[in-house]
Amino acid sequence: MAFAKAFQVELGKKVDLSKHDPRDIAGFKDKDKTKAETEDDSIAIDALQNILYAEGKRSLLVVIQGIDSSGKDGTVRAVFNYCGPIGVVNTSFKGPSAEDLSHDYLWRVHKACPQRGMIGIFNRSHYEDVLVAKVKKFATSEAIEQRYGEINDFEKMLVANGTAILKFMLNLSKDEQKVRLQDRVDDPTKRWKFNPADLDDRALWDDYMKAYEVALERCSTEHAPWHIVPADRNWVRNGVIAKIVRETLEKMDLKFPEPKGWDPKTVKIV
Repeated sequence: MAFAKAFQVELGKKVDLSKHDPRDIAGFKDKDKTKAETEDDSIAIDALQNILYAEGKRSLLVVIQGIDSSGKDGTVRAVFNYCGPIGVVNTSFKGPSAEDLSHDYLWRVHKACPQRGMIGIFNRSHYEDVLVAKVKKFATSEAIEQRYGEINDFEKMLVANGTAILKFMLNLSKDEQKVRLQDRVDDPTKRWKFNPADLDDRALWDDYMKAYEVALERCSTEHAPWHIVPADRNWVRNGVIAKIVRETLEKMDLKFPEPKGWDPKTVKIV
């Protein structure tokens, strides 16, 4: 897991996103080679997920957070492209419904957590409740302050019950976001992705970055560390996350279950 360590938020250390270069190539030297390696990792993730599903004892939760146009959907496609729909569930968290709001803020999140044998992907997540909710003041400062500890406890409970957690913050620069948003406006095939409200959030860029820094600092724990991933270059972003997901699954030392109640040597199909 030495590779993952390079991107992890150090426990107890103050986070300054200005010191993390969104255009860093993260040790990758060649774009085409990195894309090929990412595909190899994606294929390996599929094979490992198959064992995870067969074993049926543990699960993996992958949390992907990032500002608008940071590439959350693209990451899911690139890293989990080879995985079938049986063992991988992608949940995109939009604004809470009336039913969601009638419960505590973690209610809808807990429902979406992966069952044993599954990989669950959160495209946005419970961290919206200390990011958007903080910047737009959807909750009081006292409530936000309380949530950091609640989220840590929630994730610790998941880990204690067999769910490994990987959290990725897609670190996109403001300049690159401008390029990507303009591309959505200019390209007729991408206009469906554009939401004028994204410009309102862009105007709050500094507030969002400060909110991210606090969340990363307060909620990067030994059991569920945050990883800050350079996101200006899609191929680097995908390469980093694919390698870390693969390494994590390999470290879990997954095993196909042995037959129960029968001996393969005694079975002959006629």
